[in-house]
Amino acid sequence: MTDGGGTGEGGRVREPDTNLRRGRHETEEERADRLWAELLQELRVAQTGVQILFGFLLTVVFQPRFTDLSATDKDFYVVTVVLGAATVGALVGPVSFHRLVTGRRIKPQTVRWASRLTVVGLVLMLCTMASALLLILRVAVRDTTAMWLVGGLVLWFVLCWFVLPAWARYASAGRH
Repeated sequence: MTDGGGTGEGGRVREPDTNLRRGRHETEEERADRLWAELLQELRVAQTGVQILFGFLLTVVFQPRFTDLSATDKDFYVVTVVLGAATVGALVGPVSFHRLVTGRRIKPQTVRWASRLTVVGLVLMLCTMASALLLILRVAVRDTTAMWLVGGLVLWFVLCWFVLPAWARYASAGRH
């Protein structure tokens, strides 16, 4: 690996490696490897959560009280299950994507696509969580209370999952 410039063999001056990024001395491929490993760790957390939620949702229809739900609550259930399935698809998608293109020497592009799928998965997870909470809270409390609680929780998720990271990203951009 080059050090980004300096004197090479025989006193020749080496040109800086244009593949190196500021802050770390790594090539585009090394960076892609690192980012892929980090993304896999993030996906493990998100996949576990969504798989548990989705598994729970799949069992609800087999509960005796399911038939007592109103038509509106059954519609919420169907929407929630479909959102859960879409979330699983988006969060498992990066693994499938990587497996199907491994060895094609396109890891940097794979990491970009996998990152995009992960963000889509997080947005879908937010929608799934909101829908599941609405379904459960409509059964547990009055409709108006359920809407307020879900609205507050959606704002909390948006703050934790998107606003704070965006703010940190913006704040750190001025330092580079």
